[in-house]
Amino acid sequence: MFGFTEKEAAVFKSLDTPWKIQEYLNKVPINFELDRETSLSPRKLLQENRAHCMEGAMFAAVALRFHGHPPLIVDLTATEDDDDHVIAVFKQDGHWGAISKTNHGVLRYREPIYRTIRELVMSYFHEYTTPDGKKVLRSYCLPVNLARFDKRGWMTAEEDVWYIPDYLVEVAHKEILSDNQIKALRRADSIEREVGKIVEWKKPEVEEVAAIDVAEGIGITVEND
Repeated sequence: MFGFTEKEAAVFKSLDTPWKIQEYLNKVPINFELDRETSLSPRKLLQENRAHCMEGAMFAAVALRFHGHPPLIVDLTATEDDDDHVIAVFKQDGHWGAISKTNHGVLRYREPIYRTIRELVMSYFHEYTTPDGKKVLRSYCLPVNLARFDKRGWMTAEEDVWYIPDYLVEVAHKEILSDNQIKALRRADSIEREVGKIVEWKKPEVEEVAAIDVAEGIGITVEND
């Protein structure tokens, strides 16, 4: 189905609710892009078992598609102080929800309780902060249906699918704040900043990465204390 092998398709078929998709992505290690920047297709995510937000959103969109939802993603843009974030969105009982791959304790799954995409996006506003407390979410795009890229084989590509994030950069975005609102923003409290420091996956130290590379080269497994 959709060009996947039976084994690959079985994974997507088993993820028959949005929360199951989210639970699956939560168990996938974060892609720190230690060797190079990537835009892994859903097939490559399955093979390499790593993902950042863009890759997780594309994977979630495919899983949703297997169960009758259109493969939709939404780009959230931030100021230059932070990175943009991409989510997969779905509609249930007339309301929007979101699946999100992130390494942080915030910007995560959203229940399908939001009446509009804007309402869903705004639920991320107060937690979308930098370490020094700046609130940086500024705009979003309407849902992009990834079926538009089917002819390019985005779901099962062996090479990076950079044309999808490139498209998100160019597509129209809706601003969420006026200049006066931006000037009046209050920084997040210190306790909110502490919550923002929580991470799910620890980035390997340089020495650990080098040891893993050597071990993989000679066919052994490294176990750290």
